Amino acid sequence: MPRALKIILIILLFIGFFEAGLLSSYTIITSEAPDVKGLIDLQISTIADFFSSENINSVLIKDPQKINITNEDDVATNLSALAKVDGIDINTMNVTTYSDTENGEIDVNITALGFSSPNTTSGQIVLSGTPDYLITATAKANVTSSGIIIDLSTIRILSILKLFGGTNNSTINGSTVNAGSSNSNSNGTITIG
Repeated sequence: MPRALKIILIILLFIGFFEAGLLSSYTIITSEAPDVKGLIDLQISTIADFFSSENINSVLIKDPQKINITNEDDVATNLSALAKVDGIDINTMNVTTYSDTENGEIDVNITALGFSSPNTTSGQIVLSGTPDYLITATAKANVTSSGIIIDLSTIRILSILKLFGGTNNSTINGSTVNAGSSNSNSNGTITIG
């Protein structure tokens, strides 16, 4: 018997034992006769989803594509409201995608720096000239003939990192992480009062 035929027979036996075990365990757990067609359809759809182009693209490592959006002011306003910060630095807002920009709707990732509300300590108001937060979010965008427009209702905040000046650290849920901020507390602040 050729070696290829033996391998095919072993694979078929494995699939047969797997299916028999699946059907018998379904019967034991539910105390009902199994819906064979439904179980096979579920397996086929799960395997098809696993090998779909979206999952394969997420496995393949590629650089995100930076895109320009036409409604960046609205996105910044919406981001500041969702992240509960005083404002967003539009100059540092970065919108990228792994999707093909020729499609009608694409998934985008947004990163932006945000400003905190002015601090008031002992009768003084301190306005910071440097951003205090790093905000990352995802959204859906529509590719139109006039440009790429982010759907504001689909913006979802993924994380908000507090940037501390001079310490290079950020705190997330009580743990300290390096955030890459190297500005000292005295630089970029204006004290009123």
